Amino acid sequence: MSFDAETKMQFLFTLRSKGVTDNRVLDAMERIDRGRFVQGYFADRAYEDMPLPIACGQTISQPSVVGLMTQALAVSPRDKVLEVGTGSGYQAAILALLARRVYTVDRHKRLVASARAVFDDLALTNITAFTADGSFGLQDQAPFDRIIVTAAAEDPPGPLLAQLKIGGIMVLPVGQSDAVQSLIRVTRHEGGFDYDELRPVRFVPLVEGLGKD
Repeated sequence: MSFDAETKMQFLFTLRSKGVTDNRVLDAMERIDRGRFVQGYFADRAYEDMPLPIACGQTISQPSVVGLMTQALAVSPRDKVLEVGTGSGYQAAILALLARRVYTVDRHKRLVASARAVFDDLALTNITAFTADGSFGLQDQAPFDRIIVTAAAEDPPGPLLAQLKIGGIMVLPVGQSDAVQSLIRVTRHEGGFDYDELRPVRFVPLVEGLGKD
């Protein structure tokens, strides 16, 4: 299946029906072909609103969740964004159309290499991808205007909270199991952090350390 005009129309209709209404986010998701990030057996399901398996036991999130997380992040064109959990690279590619600079980290070297290749093909020159333990963020590049985490921790990791600018926003899933997770938005202000619960979700767990592949 190709990302032709009819497929795009249905894809965007589904996003809107699930609550993605921000025009900048919808435009970015129309411009970034999800099919470029889904390989092999599941390639013909790239435009369905469902998570799909990728390498290293990870998943590419369903498009509506990507859209809702991106919308909640409220990225502006001057923002510097950190993504924890590169995965396929799909979320980072969308963020690259919305932000000034995107830093993305993943514990799996294989996933980072694959994502970098797609970023190069799409001429997304404002993304820098690292193999690293994302639970510690990227201290050398901090602070960040926005942080997005695409794996679930029991609580927002302290190093990521510390690397968020005053006035910055972080969006991430939290929960003690894959069956009970909530998507939350954290806003930092001078006196601390505000937490808003957005919706139930299911993500792979945030794991410390580097992967074996």
